[in-house]
Amino acid sequence: MTTINITNARQNLYQLVKDVNTGFNPVTIVNNKGENAVLISEEEWRGIEETLYLSSIPGYVDNIKDINESEDWAVAEEYDSNEEW
Repeated sequence: MTTINITNARQNLYQLVKDVNTGFNPVTIVNNKGENAVLISEEEWRGIEETLYLSSIPGYVDNIKDINESEDWAVAEEYDSNEEW
């Protein structure tokens, strides 16, 4: 993760926003008071929110783990969006 001081972040905010949206690489913005922040893309943030929500559903993560361990993935078929149901 890239670290930048708040003065430089202020001067280069447009480029920082562009960079985090292009490369999905968060940037830590630091100040001399130790009150730091992290800049991430909106897409990354939405992914984090979704993960937190799904993880909050009781038993959800354990069910996913159980399915992953019990399935024979060697015989799994690749998804075909053109397949008729």
